[in-house]
Formats: sequence, C-alpha cells, structure tokens
Amino acid sequence: MVETSPLKKILIANRGEIAVRVVRACREMGLSPVAVYSECDRAALHVRYADEALPIGPSPPRESYLRIDRLIDAAKKSGADAVHPGYGFLAENEEFAAAVRDAGLTFIGPTPAAIETMGSKTAARLAATSAGVPVVPGTADPLGDDVTDEAIGTLAASIGYPLLVKAVAGGGGKGMRTVTDPADLSHAVRAARSEAGAAFGDTSVYLERRLTRPRHIEVQLLGDAYGTVLPFVERECSIQRRHQKVIEETPSLAVTPALRGKMTAAAAAVARTVGYTNAGTIEFLLDEDGRFYFLEMNTRLQVEHPVTEMVTGVDLVRWQIRIARGERLDLDPAALVQPKGHAIECRVYAEDPDNNFLPSPGRILQLRAPAGPGLRDDSGATAGLDVPIFYDPMISKLIAWAEDRPQAITRMRRALDEYLITGIKTTVPFFRWLLAQPAFVAGAFHTTYLDEILQARNGRPFVEPTPEIEGIAAIGAALHSILSTAGTGVRQGSDPGDGSTQGSDPRRTPWQSKARLEGLR
Repeated sequence: MVETSPLKKILIANRGEIAVRVVRACREMGLSPVAVYSECDRAALHVRYADEALPIGPSPPRESYLRIDRLIDAAKKSGADAVHPGYGFLAENEEFAAAVRDAGLTFIGPTPAAIETMGSKTAARLAATSAGVPVVPGTADPLGDDVTDEAIGTLAASIGYPLLVKAVAGGGGKGMRTVTDPADLSHAVRAARSEAGAAFGDTSVYLERRLTRPRHIEVQLLGDAYGTVLPFVERECSIQRRHQKVIEETPSLAVTPALRGKMTAAAAAVARTVGYTNAGTIEFLLDEDGRFYFLEMNTRLQVEHPVTEMVTGVDLVRWQIRIARGERLDLDPAALVQPKGHAIECRVYAEDPDNNFLPSPGRILQLRAPAGPGLRDDSGATAGLDVPIFYDPMISKLIAWAEDRPQAITRMRRALDEYLITGIKTTVPFFRWLLAQPAFVAGAFHTTYLDEILQARNGRPFVEPTPEIEGIAAIGAALHSILSTAGTGVRQGSDPGDGSTQGSDPRRTPWQSKARLEGLR
C-alpha cells in the first residue's frame, strides 16, 4: 500500500529556466516554491519568482549546485517537504536522491536504485536486453583504467568500425569519441577517459558500434508507484551539434504509427524491468532500414519536455509532483501516443555562432521574447541580468506549436524574427538560417546532418548582408561623409592649405575617412 504525502513546500535544487518552470508548476498547485542560489545568481529570475531563497555557496557549481550537503541543509532550513532536482547538476545522481530520502524528504524523481542502474550506460544496456529490446552492438562491461590497449583493440575488432568510445556515466556528448581507424583507438580511449573523469568523476568507458546516419528518437515516460508505466508520442532529436541536441520536435516524420507502437512498447518494457517511477526518457537510434536500438535512459525530466506537453496537453512537471506524493496515473494511454498537431523547440544559447559557437557571457541589455498563438518561451533570463560564465549558457527554450509541421516551421520562423536580445551574442541567427535549409524543411536529416552542413559552410557568417542592405549602407556612408564636411569651410577636392594631401581633412577621424571612401565606391 502506497501512502500519499500532502506536500506543501518544494525546494528546487537547480537554477535558470528549469527552476522557473518548476516554480510555476508549484504556484498552480498551491505549493510553496523555495529557490537556492549561488553568489552570481543572487538576483536571478528563479530567485525572484520563489517564495523564499537560500544561498548555497560561491558561483562555481562544485561549490554550490553540486554540493549535496548544502542543498539538504537548505531544504531543512526552509522546512521543505520535497526536493525537485530539475535537469543537469545532481538530477541523475543516486547519492543525492538517497540523501534527500535519508533526510526524511521526498525526492521528486525515480528511486536511487533506478537512477544508479539506468545511469550506468552498460547496466542500462543489460536492462534493455533483459526486457527483450535490441541494443546497439558494443561491450557489455565497463572498461576501467586497468584494461589494456591490446584487450580494448581486440574488443573493438569484434564490434567493427566505425565505433564510439563512450563514458559509462553522464551524457551530453562528454566523454565520447568517434573512431574510424584502429590506429586512433588508444588515443580516443585516453581522451574519453580524461574528459569523463573531469565531467563525471568516473573514467570508465565502453565501446559501441556507430550506426551510419541514424536518427535519434526518444520516448517520454511516466511511471507511478503502483506499477503503471505510460509512454508518450516520440520526440525527434536528430538535429545535433557535436552530439548535443539543438532542435527537438514531435512527432517524428520517420516514425509510422506501427513503428510508434513498437518503440513506445519497448520503452515501457525497459522502464518496468527496473521498477521505474516518475518521469524518464528512453532514447533510441533508428537506422535507415527502420530498425531501432536502445541507446540509453535519462532518469529525469528532459530539456525538451515542452514539445511533448504541447502535443498532448499533459503538464509533466505537475505529474512529477503528483506521482511523488503517491497519486496514481489516471491518464488515457491511447491519447498519449496520438499527437495533436506538431511542436518544435529551439534551444537559444548565449553563444556566438559566427565564432564556433563559443559562449558569450555578459549583460543582457534588451530582451523581448516572441509571443502570439502557439508560442511558448521557457526562460530564466531577463533584461539587465548577466549570463554567467559558470553554467550552461542557455537563455531560453522557444517552442512553436501548429496543426502540422509546415505550419509549425512557419510559426517558429516568425517567432525567431521577433526575438530581440542585445548585449550578448545568441544562436537566434543560426536558427533562422537552419530553419530555411531544404533538408530540414523536408525532414531529411540524421544525427550527423548538422555537423556536415556546418562544416560545408566553412565559417561563413550566419547573418550576411543582402545587396539591398549593402546599397543602403553605401548611401548612409555617403550621407555621413557629406554631412561631416558640411560647414567646415573645406570643399571636397580643394587644398586645405595645411600641407596635407589634397582632398583630405586632418580633423576627420580614421572612421570618418573610411566612411567617405565607402560612400564614394
């Protein structure tokens, strides 16, 4: 018998847009949201929106948002009943989930055991296999530091090239290397181990066959404490840059109703195998022949959860809280796999797309989010606040919904044209360009599509002046040149009498001289 828990106050162990998202869900459910913040987040939006906020340390995440002891202490001081981890930071850390439970609080997520099992890529592969779900060919056990290069080479040869060296822990493309030549294997393993150790504190890796031009398809799940597991319509996540998702949408053009039935059933089977509860996502690779393979499970709420909410009408965060307090899932299973319309999400980052997408921290001077029918902007930013250097530089998630995919693309283009952010560089110009690409519009893409077309651009800027704009600029430069010489007593082409070159003016700045030359071109 599962007892229900009358939660009243929830501490949100996160920051940015996901913290704001959870605050809003708490408000609508009559619950009191509590925020935590590092030094640089003192005036952040999630802090302003919460009922109360507690400091948890300096700006670096390892001294604040990754400190389990400080988060538990903050929860106790605030009198919170539960903790919501959001995504990222400690959201998939079984030690944090256990610490919350041991403190007598409710963890709004899966059990520590489920997080531990599915958080290990190799253990998750075994769970999928036991559920009868195919996995991408690869090694069954983690390859620790004690495994020799010769042994790894033998395993790689049995799997076949190309292959991926992947971190056992974590995700987001960290600790991952592609190997096409056996001669590069040892170096790739060392690099992946080093990056995995720095990012996740675990240097273990494993090998996995790299499929040629697959799609990345994932299935959202909800599971309650009574054994019910419900899958949702799939999400298409193949638009990736260096293994990190850039655009997500639902449904996928590559998934037929029959294939959807098979993939959602397989996802639910994997979740039931480990007794999964709360929100989670099973990720698959779909090859060109329509065969799908289990990839991994994310034991948390996904960044891209809004697209699922838009086509199903289900508030996933609200259900996370309801499940955590012991309620039964009473959703219609058939409705969850029948999308109503189409939704697309763009992750807007403080990055400079014309400079290899390097982070662009700084103060946001102006911010005007798009609005209108079918649009949603999940953001943790506002004008006047700084984008810090310490965290993921996401500004917002822009979601567009419409009755079908072509209309959703059109609506997203309109929204991107409305988006105004000044003071920092953002990826908005990149998205304007990407949504106009013929292959994207046709839905003819795969997981390496974006990397390939970016390489083909060879660094060309995403905002290029049209002939009309160049003409206007030339006229402007000419006008500025004329106006800047008016009233100086010096006629163009005359000798100013000061020994300078004919037609020049020593009082003109280099910028003005350049403008004059541009105007006379």
